Amino acid sequence: MLSWAITFLVIAIVAAVLGFGGIVGTAAGIAKLLFLVFLVMFVVSFVIGRRPQL
Repeated sequence: MLSWAITFLVIAIVAAVLGFGGIVGTAAGIAKLLFLVFLVMFVVSFVIGRRPQL
């Protein structure tokens, strides 16, 4: 998931350098969303992993 977020971030940066405004906003939005999903999944897996075994 983090690799997808980084990929879309790179796409947004390249599009910004080349001057494609619409693509920049879309790619940056997707990158933010994927990073948020990654962060939530990371925290959930961290909390579940720290739980004692029953």
